[in-house]
Amino acid sequence: MMNVPAALYESSIPHLQLLGRGKVRDMYAIDDKHLLIVTTDRMSAFDVILPDPIPGKGRVLTRVSNFWFGMMKDTIPNHLCTEPTLNDVIPDPQLREQLAGRAIVVKRLKPLPVEAIVRGYLIGSGWKDYQNSGAICGISLPAGLQLAQQLPTAIYTPSSKAEMGTHDENISFEASVALMGREIAEKVRDVSLEIYSKAAEYARSRGIIIADTKFEFGLDDDGVLHLIDEVLTPDSSRFWPVEQYQVGVSPPSFDKQYLRDYLETLDWNKTAPGPRLPEEVSRKCGEKYREAELKLVGD
Repeated sequence: MMNVPAALYESSIPHLQLLGRGKVRDMYAIDDKHLLIVTTDRMSAFDVILPDPIPGKGRVLTRVSNFWFGMMKDTIPNHLCTEPTLNDVIPDPQLREQLAGRAIVVKRLKPLPVEAIVRGYLIGSGWKDYQNSGAICGISLPAGLQLAQQLPTAIYTPSSKAEMGTHDENISFEASVALMGREIAEKVRDVSLEIYSKAAEYARSRGIIIADTKFEFGLDDDGVLHLIDEVLTPDSSRFWPVEQYQVGVSPPSFDKQYLRDYLETLDWNKTAPGPRLPEEVSRKCGEKYREAELKLVGD
């Protein structure tokens, strides 16, 4: 049985300034050019942080993201830094061991105010939208498509970033232009579709369908677009096993859909506080994350 390290629900780095805690990540200031991001084992669902962590999840997300950052580095710059090193930033060996595999040093960038969502298959809110209107986020699609069917071409559907505890809102491409300017909005759209296309082809060769995903971007002081946050992880994407995929059926997944399905069986109104997770649900969720990691990245 795999030995999973103790879970980290919340990091504490006394000598660095804590800038904020997101749903999963804790962010610290290193200096005016660099940040330290710690990916914890916190789990969120329906925009609510649950009280129980998923042991090892943060290391899975970090390793998978770093893998994709490396694969896409010739397509777009990313926020990872080689200097200063984690050893430089965290001199305490005990603290460094706790953060190993889940802490990264990144450039300080200006995050863009949208999430870049790419959909390659008809599922989730896109399926509901299509059933109601024959379109997804205002983008018309052919009639007669079925649940989980691959779209004729992948589509870009941006959303505005919401405050913690509230839902992101789908917006039109023109609304994203109003937020960011046309040049940046077009760059974000085009590179998001390019990254998704490259990643989907690779993942399929490893037995995973990437049904949809979301990206985040930031600008440096020169206005250069960078890929930031996390990339193509089981948290930010919908991963399906190729061998179990069939049109017309909602496929099993390697992502948090298993957890969402469990939570849907509870008498919970999807507002904080979230419910406690049974040990079996927590364990199985962690196994799904690690299975995706092994398929995509290897041992």
